[in-house]
Amino acid sequence: MHRCNVPTDRQQTQSFSTELNNSHTEEEEVVEEGMEIDCQPEDSIVCSFDEDCVELGDVKDMRLEAEAVVNDVLFAVAEMHVSQSLSSASDVAYINVETREGNHYCLELTEAGLRVVGYSFDQVDEDLTTQYHETVYSLLDTLSPGYREAFGNALLQRLERLKQSGR
Repeated sequence: MHRCNVPTDRQQTQSFSTELNNSHTEEEEVVEEGMEIDCQPEDSIVCSFDEDCVELGDVKDMRLEAEAVVNDVLFAVAEMHVSQSLSSASDVAYINVETREGNHYCLELTEAGLRVVGYSFDQVDEDLTTQYHETVYSLLDTLSPGYREAFGNALLQRLERLKQSGR
């Protein structure tokens, strides 16, 4: 038996927990996020970020994480893309976003989370001290009522489709 790290990112944890609960044996322990569990070496852990995702335990490439963030919420904002002019690294990436209200932001993505670092595309204001958000959903929820509405509508539509397919 080996020790496997449980991801601490809520989205990965939710996906991981579903997979774990669907495949765990009596030997495995189901635990809170951020802890370790016993697992068989042949157990495969599928990542929720497609083929661009690095394996659990590896160092995250923030540029790939940023691309996943953009793809996840692009439907609910006017424009969003990973900055091509600000240099990204394995530990930081920058995302430009225009809300449905027309406001522009430059976001910084690090292991600490996401935060606003500028109020126009590709701008980093070193004097700006803004709060980190654990998820892009939380950050956009505070910045954009239009995002909140679009996200809520998309959720309602998905629930309606599920309800209709269940009949």
